[in-house]
Amino acid sequence: MKDISLWAEADWITAIASVVLVVFLAIGARIAVQKDPEFAGHPKGLYMLFFAEMWERFSYYGMRAILIFYLTQHWLFSDGKSNLIYGAYTSLVYITPVLGGYLADRYLGQRKAVLFGGLLLAIGHTLMAVEGTGGQNDPTINVFWAALAFIIVGSGFLKANISVMVGQLYNLTDVRRDGAYTIFYMGINVGAALGTILVAYLGQTLGWGYGFGLAGIGMLVGLIVFVLGKRVLNGAGEAPRPLAKGLEYGLYGIGLAAVAVIWALVQYQDVIQTLLAISGVALLGYVLFESFKLDKEPRERMFAILFLISLNPLFWGLFEQAGGSMNLFTDRFVDRAGVPAGIFQSINPIYIILMAPVFAGLWQWLGRKGKEPSAPAKFGLALAQMGFANLVLVWGAEAYGIAAMTPVILVFAYYFFATTAELCLSPVGLSAMNRLAPKYLASLIMGAWFYMTAVGNFVAGKIGEATGGHDGELTKQGLLDIYELFGWIAIGAAVAVLLVSPVVKKWMHLDTLRDDNAGDTQEGADEAYPVNARPAE
Repeated sequence: MKDISLWAEADWITAIASVVLVVFLAIGARIAVQKDPEFAGHPKGLYMLFFAEMWERFSYYGMRAILIFYLTQHWLFSDGKSNLIYGAYTSLVYITPVLGGYLADRYLGQRKAVLFGGLLLAIGHTLMAVEGTGGQNDPTINVFWAALAFIIVGSGFLKANISVMVGQLYNLTDVRRDGAYTIFYMGINVGAALGTILVAYLGQTLGWGYGFGLAGIGMLVGLIVFVLGKRVLNGAGEAPRPLAKGLEYGLYGIGLAAVAVIWALVQYQDVIQTLLAISGVALLGYVLFESFKLDKEPRERMFAILFLISLNPLFWGLFEQAGGSMNLFTDRFVDRAGVPAGIFQSINPIYIILMAPVFAGLWQWLGRKGKEPSAPAKFGLALAQMGFANLVLVWGAEAYGIAAMTPVILVFAYYFFATTAELCLSPVGLSAMNRLAPKYLASLIMGAWFYMTAVGNFVAGKIGEATGGHDGELTKQGLLDIYELFGWIAIGAAVAVLLVSPVVKKWMHLDTLRDDNAGDTQEGADEAYPVNARPAE
């Protein structure tokens, strides 16, 4: 171990992150051993899901922080191709929740789907530690593709369903719901921040296998937390009806078969683009079909859902430059003082940890005064801030000169506005999907939310590819030109969203939302199986 007198900034950052991780583990242990069913005004189940998701995000974002460098420096893909692979991978991570959500809704229940997804994720993150010799001619690259496939399918079973389980802990009219999702979102970002710092430090200073190996350990810990915390869920996430073992194992077999399909698919990004378009039209058609079966108010709520999720591609297409082109920009054109570029990916989750309570309090304060912006208005504000984040980086970098190294303060400024934008959209969107969707479509609608996020991630890959120009190698001026163009596009879209937000707010019919009584069914649900029914334990 390096003598403490020789520690550089990166060493101190990593040490602090390790101490923070220990503190959070101690807090988690304190919550776990207490006998009260609630902690700080929320059920203990929320905190179990918080820590399970924290570890899953530790693994995912830790890997994400160094993936673009792994592609360019170890597997020797061009900058443009690496951005496209990165975008294709992250898009598949967000599209598979559509299938995972459907299987959980109809058969498995969210708890078993999350458990199975966690197992696949643990396998995938472990395989990422297998490096080989590098280069595209190394046959070990097939293990790399397999690792991505396991992570993609595992995320499909876990992501949408664990978010739905948060909502199942509360009544629809419970005023704590938005606060619960904000707390849960903080769990996501605690894991993201710590995982990014620790995995990036190990991966970029000691070796790729060390970084990816730590990500795998984090996923295993998250899986253990979820298994041991079953009792505090109070029945949330159980299957909608008794499930035959043969059918259950058959569904797991479908998941494993999907890994094989994704292994082949992730290597051909153009095919993914075509499938996103086809499946997007199919999903939209199915949601509309289900919408027109409903009465006026729930139908218009579905229209509001479709409007909100339609904004995801533009927002996430810009926001997800962070792990791709922005990561390469930071590595090559920013005065980092020797800090590994991947560690800068922790800025966004750290900002969220600091500002999420502020935003949660702000919404509650404005709500009490009757001045809280509606969900569509918040989405408009999010697009405006994301566009401004792009423009701040462009204007600042050009002011200091294209030939000069960009001051690191501009990276912090970029992530600041990107983070305030995210806080106006992502937790608000998660809550709106769960609140507005008919219960029998809850996981599918959450999956649709992640599907449109998937489209945004693929758009991010295409935007990142464009920053590489014709020869595939990223240039500073080329990136700034692309960022400026899309910055103005985002601000223009924001103005349009704010203008129509009053109409969309009316579609939400928030004043007539109600909780179902035990045994009631929502319109369109399977009458044979009440939405609140649970199989016997």
